[in-house]
Amino acid sequence: MSNIVVFGSQWGDEGKGKIVDMLAQQSAAIVRFQGGNNAGHTLVVGGEKCVLHLIPSGILHPGKICLIGNGVVLDPAVFLSEIETLAKKGVDVSPKRLMISKKTHVIMPYHCALDVARESSRSGGTKIGTTGRGIGPCYEDKVHRCGIRAADLADPELLRKKIVHALEEKNVLFKALYGAEPLDPEKIFQDMLPLAERIKPYLGDVSSAIQEVVAGGGSLLFEGAQGTHLDVDHGTYPFVTSSTTVSGNAASGSGCSPRLLDRIIAIVKAYTTRVGGGPFPTELFDATGDYLQNHGGEFGATTGRKRRCGWLDTVVLRESARLNGPTELAVTKLDVLSGLPEIKLCAAYDYKGARVLYPPQEENAMAHVTPVYETMPGWNEDLCGVTSWGDLPANARKYLERMEELSGVKVGLVSVGPDRTQTFPRG
Repeated sequence: MSNIVVFGSQWGDEGKGKIVDMLAQQSAAIVRFQGGNNAGHTLVVGGEKCVLHLIPSGILHPGKICLIGNGVVLDPAVFLSEIETLAKKGVDVSPKRLMISKKTHVIMPYHCALDVARESSRSGGTKIGTTGRGIGPCYEDKVHRCGIRAADLADPELLRKKIVHALEEKNVLFKALYGAEPLDPEKIFQDMLPLAERIKPYLGDVSSAIQEVVAGGGSLLFEGAQGTHLDVDHGTYPFVTSSTTVSGNAASGSGCSPRLLDRIIAIVKAYTTRVGGGPFPTELFDATGDYLQNHGGEFGATTGRKRRCGWLDTVVLRESARLNGPTELAVTKLDVLSGLPEIKLCAAYDYKGARVLYPPQEENAMAHVTPVYETMPGWNEDLCGVTSWGDLPANARKYLERMEELSGVKVGLVSVGPDRTQTFPRG
């Protein structure tokens, strides 16, 4: 069995969760390798909806090991809330099959407060569109070398010292820059203690767990959050997330060798969506955009915010292929395009008088490109019951084939609905 990395090829919300859920059936362990609870993976199993923010999607498959890697930032309250929700559904969420890396950084209450204060102080076009969940400030502390790691939750005295140290600087910011009341380090420490006690049983050495799976002949499934164009280095900076979302981070964010990464699957929505601020060249502000939003149910799984919708951007997809080296595409929500008389694909950009095939790299340059579209005929057939490539309408197959030609990557999986039974291989 090969080890698989699943990543988002656009701005997130591509439907990674359902693909991971499907692939988890053939994997021994599922590893979440970056991001925090600013991302949500929506799964529909037997008509029942389940949204996960931190726990790997494979948790719904009995007997699978689920690992939260060191590249993740973890909000203890959110993690425990997910545990409770899943347990009520009869899902086994015991420490014997769910582990948090001791190196994972912990989102603290002051991270969330700082996140909200900063975004509130920004005006108009300078707003990043952060979810306010403390992700960015937590990653900042990690790089600043004053972060709290999951292992610290098992050492109360060290935890207290780190909280006091962190708030020495942050309280100055709260009071002097944002006009907010300083936070009490002792109160935060006391509030964290009961959460820490509940999380301690889940702490472990994820690197060793991965090594044991491989030694036993099992396969691994690496699950990322967000999408390539929200990557802190390669995305539409500064309108990006705070972590590295590309496939190469699956190794670093999990604590294993990149030699373990065999099959790399790019999840691509059949059209494009984006949540929050930032450039979006193919965004639609007309009835077609409304059609995609309504028929696709395009609301954020985590925030509930309406997603911006537009035509498929193969310039973005081509860049994702260059950065991630996918072995195949998994195309989701193809069914949403049914009923449109014609469908457009962005094949290139016009930028500063030149035709370009990749996004220009200057800051905010993508806000100044003009999409170059190709128009293809649509189809009216309902795809929800389609179970094979050959049963797709001819125009739907042509659309997917053109996507392959423009991206340089073959389609391996197609999804035509939210349920795990509505995804099939190309064959």
